[in-house]
Amino acid sequence: MLTGAPGLLTVLVTSPRVAPGLLTLAAWDALRGAARVLCGSPGHPQLPALTDAGITSEILDEEASLPALAEALAAAAAQAGGPVVWLAGGPARAALGSGSSETVTGLLTALGRLGARAPVTAVLRGSADLPGARLLDLVATMAILRAECPWDAKQTHETLAPHLLEEPYEALEALEHGDHRALREELGDVLLQVLFHAQVASERDDGSGYAVDDVADGIVAKLVRRHPHVFGDVAVSGADEVAQNWDAIKRAERAATAGSGAAPSSALDGVPFGQPALALAAQLLRRAARAHVPAELAPQAGGELGDRLFALVAVAAAAGLDPEMELRAVARRFAAQVRAWEQAQDGGGA
Repeated sequence: MLTGAPGLLTVLVTSPRVAPGLLTLAAWDALRGAARVLCGSPGHPQLPALTDAGITSEILDEEASLPALAEALAAAAAQAGGPVVWLAGGPARAALGSGSSETVTGLLTALGRLGARAPVTAVLRGSADLPGARLLDLVATMAILRAECPWDAKQTHETLAPHLLEEPYEALEALEHGDHRALREELGDVLLQVLFHAQVASERDDGSGYAVDDVADGIVAKLVRRHPHVFGDVAVSGADEVAQNWDAIKRAERAATAGSGAAPSSALDGVPFGQPALALAAQLLRRAARAHVPAELAPQAGGELGDRLFALVAVAAAAGLDPEMELRAVARRFAAQVRAWEQAQDGGGA
C-alpha cells in the first residue's frame, strides 16, 4: 500500500559501452542528491564507481516484471522523503539483447498505468554512446557466439566464403528495390561477415592471426595514406585529380612492397578475376583508361561473341554507365514481363 505523496523518480540511463563513472555532471548531482539510489542487479557496471564515490545503492528484485518494478519504484519514491534515482540497465552482456532503451520505455509505460500513484518521473541520460559504439556490441556478440553456439563455433573462412559472396548481392537487391529498411538489415549481414572472419582469424595461434582492430587499423591507415588532400597538405582541383592521386599512391605502394624478383607492376594489379565477367571487363577497362592504355587494345565489336560483349562494356564505360547495373535493370524488366505473361496465361485458362 503506498503512503504519502507520489514522490520524485529519476530514471538514470547510462551506456554499457562507456567506461563506468564517466557520467555527466547532472547525473552525479542527481546521484549525490538522491534520498535513495536503486538498482535491479548487483552486476550493474556503474555500482563500483558509485561505491568509490561514497554513494550507497540498494538492489531491488532483479527478476521483477516491469509492472512489479513500477510498483516498487512508486512505493520507494513515496516513502523516501526525497528524490529517488533508478539505475536503468544491468550487466553489460544483458545490454546485448533487447537494449536499455526498450526497457526504459516499458518501465515508463508501466509507471504511467499507475495513474495518481505514479511518481513524477524524469529520464536523465548520464552517458551516451559515441558514433560507432554499438560496433563494440557486435564484436562482443560475435565472441560469445563463437564460444557458446555449436554452429558458429565450427565455422571456418572456407565455410563462410559463400556468405561473403551472397550477402553483398542481397544488399544490392534491396538497394535496387529502393527498400531502405531492407538495405539497413542487409548491410548488417554484410558487416557480420567482416566481424565473423576477423573473429575466426583472431583465434589462430600460428602467427597468422589478426583481430577486427587490426582490420580497422589497416583500412584507416590506407584511407589516410590515400587521401593526402584531406589528411596532408596536397591540393587537388576536384574528384578526377583525387582518383589520379589514388592510383599513383597505389602504384607506389605496390612498388614498395614488391620484392626484387617480382614481376613488373601493372595498372591491373589487384583486379580480382574471380568476379563476374561483366564486372571484370568493366573494371579492367576503368583501370586501363586511368593508365592511358590505347583504346584499340580492347577487343572490337566485329570479333567473336566475347569480343562483342567486351566492346559493349566499353560502350557503356564511355557513356559513364555501369554495364552490370544496366543489364540487371533489363533482366528485372524481362522477369516482370515473364511473370505478367504467366499470369495472363493462367487467367486465360480460368
